[in-house]
Amino acid sequence: MTDDQQRPEGTDQAQGGSAPEEGTPRVTDKRRIDPETHLLREPTPDEAAADAAAADAVSQAEQAVEGAEEVVLMEGLVEAQTLAAERLEELQRAQAAHYNLEQQYAAYVKRSKVEAGAAHERGVASVAEALIPVLDDIELARRHGDLSGPFASIADKLEATLHRFGVERYGTEGEPFDPAVHEALMHGHSADVTEPTVQQVLQPGYRTAERVLRAARVAVVDPEG
Repeated sequence: MTDDQQRPEGTDQAQGGSAPEEGTPRVTDKRRIDPETHLLREPTPDEAAADAAAADAVSQAEQAVEGAEEVVLMEGLVEAQTLAAERLEELQRAQAAHYNLEQQYAAYVKRSKVEAGAAHERGVASVAEALIPVLDDIELARRHGDLSGPFASIADKLEATLHRFGVERYGTEGEPFDPAVHEALMHGHSADVTEPTVQQVLQPGYRTAERVLRAARVAVVDPEG
């Protein structure tokens, strides 16, 4: 048997630096500085490819993180905008409700004042209408000179009180006839007038600022011709 025949199988590969046997760990030197020359060692093609792959993976991971952050920010922005729109709508509704309440209150106050004024006017008118016969008697007595003494003082106070509440006696001879405030009980003609004129006041009229309580009853003359 020759020496070549007696040499164990795989010896040439192990001694010649060829591929190691199956199961032998593979060691890759990733040091960038050569331990012998202490100079920067050029990476092998495999190392360069690995570095490029690692850098690409890192870049993709960073882009993925940035994309995720942008998505989170956009979602947060949309949520914030939606919440702000809801709060603005609630505020506008509250302001509209407050405005409507103010308008209703203002209308109520205005209506109450009008109703109170109307009630006051009706009360004054009702009392004055009830006293008109008494006022007629006072005026008639005054014309005939029968109003004197304590009764004259009482009559003056009564008329002053009614005047303070807005009750006015009206109707004078010579004023133009107005059918809205005069009631003609007698009618004639005269060359001394140029328009329908009150010739005589038979009964004075009474009115307030809002209404005529009783029209003045008068005798009227029209121009001749």
